Amino acid sequence: MEHIFTKDIKRILIDEFEDKAEIIYSLCPILQYINLKTKSVDRSSKSRSNYGNLYAIYVLVEDYVKKGFNKSGKYKDYEGARFKDLFMRQRELPFGEKLQNHALNHRLNEEFRKYFPTLNYEPIIRDTQENKYWFNENLLICRIDNQEYNIAVSIIKIIDEYIERKQKAFINFIKYCEQIMGFQYTENQLAVNFVIELLSPNVDARIFEIVSYSILKYYYHNQTVFFGFDLKSLKQENLILYKTGRTNANDGGIDFVMRPTGRFFQVTETTDIKKYFLDIDKVERYPITFVIKSNEDIRELRDKIREKASEQYPINAIVEKYMNCIEELINLPILIQYFKKENNAGYLKDIVNEIVKQSKLEFNYESY
Repeated sequence: MEHIFTKDIKRILIDEFEDKAEIIYSLCPILQYINLKTKSVDRSSKSRSNYGNLYAIYVLVEDYVKKGFNKSGKYKDYEGARFKDLFMRQRELPFGEKLQNHALNHRLNEEFRKYFPTLNYEPIIRDTQENKYWFNENLLICRIDNQEYNIAVSIIKIIDEYIERKQKAFINFIKYCEQIMGFQYTENQLAVNFVIELLSPNVDARIFEIVSYSILKYYYHNQTVFFGFDLKSLKQENLILYKTGRTNANDGGIDFVMRPTGRFFQVTETTDIKKYFLDIDKVERYPITFVIKSNEDIRELRDKIREKASEQYPINAIVEKYMNCIEELINLPILIQYFKKENNAGYLKDIVNEIVKQSKLEFNYESY
């Protein structure tokens, strides 16, 4: 697979290996995997950036290079890198502040195996008892005509360049959001189109969650309910939507919660029934509204979920219990409809301002 960043990968290899660069690229699965994971470099800050798996590679290969194993050839005798050190290091990297441990522990190996199912080894080797980690050196050494070429330094340079490009793209994204906020009414449609563009199926999961929250916050904020413990103490209160944590964090939490109704919202990219039921189970089958990054019709989505649920659970009573926990499904067309309604009500600037605020927080923008 060739994309715009592939030429940069090959340029970095040429700088180090000259005429052997092309064959090294073709013979090294880890370079081909990194090529696959860096295709979003030309799709702006809004496309999925794959930091988790790339950073798992980066911190282990960096440890390998810093300790001189790319030159000494003594990696087989290394006691291994401590998980704590690797985890802290990946969180020091740009956009890595809130990364979880999944890539280091299993996600990188699982995905790499999907792309290279016939390969006999995986990128990460770990001792679960001692909590020590190694990068599989078989993937770092390319053998051509009885000559060994170590690509560890090149891998560091490739990922460094990718991250630098993504940083620049994200900074430009923030600046453009801020510019949108300054548009006058004559340029309203440009701002509207910009936000709608952020509600597309290929947008980064974190951006989608941020934009969804910003729209829903203002969609609900003028809606009211009467709330109290008895008829005499009833008060009219506005619905307020809160974000409960970092976006796309895989932390087992619920994404948004609404006061005073206590309504739960979960943002998802998938129609995988196991993910829906897992979310329902972790809140003891409390009703959840799912915000889905899909253009599929709501009825079709619900039918698909029911069909998959029936395949997994052949007992109708169980299927119905789970289906009843899906309070509402909100897809991309509904979000766009809500956004247009709030734009007409004069809340465009507030929504974009919320997108900027949440994006800066999510991506630790102030440190750049």
